[in-house]
Amino acid sequence: MSIRHGLLALLERGPRYGSQLRTEFESRTGSTWPLNVGQVYTTLARLERDGLVAPGGEDPAGHTLYAITDSGRSELRAWYERPVDRANPPRDELAIKLAMAVGASNVDIRAVIQSQRHATVQAMQDYTRLKAQALAAIDSGRESERDDIAWLLVLEQLIFQTEAEARWLDHCETRLVRLSASGRLAPAEAEPPEGDTPAARADGRTEGRPPARAAATAAAGATTATTATTPTTPTTPTTDRLPRTARTRRG
Repeated sequence: MSIRHGLLALLERGPRYGSQLRTEFESRTGSTWPLNVGQVYTTLARLERDGLVAPGGEDPAGHTLYAITDSGRSELRAWYERPVDRANPPRDELAIKLAMAVGASNVDIRAVIQSQRHATVQAMQDYTRLKAQALAAIDSGRESERDDIAWLLVLEQLIFQTEAEARWLDHCETRLVRLSASGRLAPAEAEPPEGDTPAARADGRTEGRPPARAAATAAAGATTATTATTPTTPTTPTTDRLPRTARTRRG
């Protein structure tokens, strides 16, 4: 997210001071990406250093105002015209978690997927409820209609994003079931226990215990059997909390 360009966009409407910019930024995005005043002023200092904003005097209350410069307007226009770069996508915690779970021992990856699906469906319901509120606010024709329209667009992006995440989770589960059934996805082996030496494994013995690979194969068979007989049961959230990423809109 470009806070830098977001602040430039707000300053194009006229001089603003730091906390005013923070309030307007959060109002425009529905507090989906909350800012703190220190973050705003740090960004303003960098914009001033780069010649994109300049001090614009003070308001009657003594707040230092900032104004966009001609260079700042050029930078803002270029930002609007430039597609968002997808060559280096941001890190996704969920994708990293599932990638790590595939290679981890003693992790039920289907349980991880089910837990995330529950949270994703809950978020989708929350966003849909907030969308209805935004549409009602737009229909009411109140003065902050532009902010309500901006908030609606952000909400719809979040709804599409969670819908895509739910489909991806279904795809991951189906993929893992097929790989387990074909025997190509065996549970990851843990560190060998004490006494489980390479020589013992070569002999097929580990002090009375079955070979590690044989144990892993047996576990894989058990996982395949469980996967084949346990249907996926989507859960319907019953809580009424809002996700941390989308706070209730202020009236």
